[in-house]
Amino acid sequence: MQQSKALAFALVAPAMLVLAATLGWPLVQAVQLSLQDVRVIGSPGTFVGFDNYRHILGGSAFWNAAGLSIVWVVANAVLQTALALVAALILNEKFPGVRVARTWIILAWIVPTVVVVVIWRWLFSTSGGMINPLLIQSGLVDRPIGFFATPWTAMATLVFVNSWRWFPFIALMILAGLTRIPDDLHEAARIDGANAWQRFRRITWPLLAPTLVVLAVIGTMLSFNVFDIIWLLTSGGPAGGSRTLPVLIYETAFKSYRLSEAATISVLATLLLMAFAVIATRALDRDGAER
Repeated sequence: MQQSKALAFALVAPAMLVLAATLGWPLVQAVQLSLQDVRVIGSPGTFVGFDNYRHILGGSAFWNAAGLSIVWVVANAVLQTALALVAALILNEKFPGVRVARTWIILAWIVPTVVVVVIWRWLFSTSGGMINPLLIQSGLVDRPIGFFATPWTAMATLVFVNSWRWFPFIALMILAGLTRIPDDLHEAARIDGANAWQRFRRITWPLLAPTLVVLAVIGTMLSFNVFDIIWLLTSGGPAGGSRTLPVLIYETAFKSYRLSEAATISVLATLLLMAFAVIATRALDRDGAER
């Protein structure tokens, strides 16, 4: 047992050293920067202790951005998982062209983010876009919708675009979990008279639940750090309605020229993610032990 543990540690050690060099050192630098007063990159700073933390935690900007980040993460987790689950269940069926469909869904995921943003910005445009005319012709609305005009419509639109961007990747991961479920179980249930919904509820869902939980944890951490789609579509607007923590960090560092305060927000955001990762890991360990 001791030899196997030593071998496992030896095999993991190189990767851990790389992670420590690429992630650990920048984090240490960010903590040091958060304890100083630095305005722009390269300028000398003075040690101010925890003044930046008191200033950030005492203001409303951080808490508003943190709240929007939570809304953003939860909404993306729900929509991405729902879309991915439906797509994976369809792709798991046997029908003509299923391999082509599986290839096309991964092609949709590898499209560059800038291309995705340009296409969806045009589609959602009130002047020349395709979505508003389709909604009006179908009778769902009687006037064009300003998808980026109000905070809640902007946030909903961003969640949709980001979920469309990432659900193919999650769908492939779910599909991999579905392929590990033995076909004999579904065949036996079908012979016993179970319909499609009963087979999904009694067989597919319980066996797929661990995979969905892991994907939810990974998706949450990835969604939390999304910056490009939000900035390219709304730049955190309107009226700060989509200013999540990554956007606030960027604005603080490169628009307000308060580098130390941006580092402080980064450290606080990292602590939030670490707390979530610890809680999620313990929940997964507890669920695994119960199984």
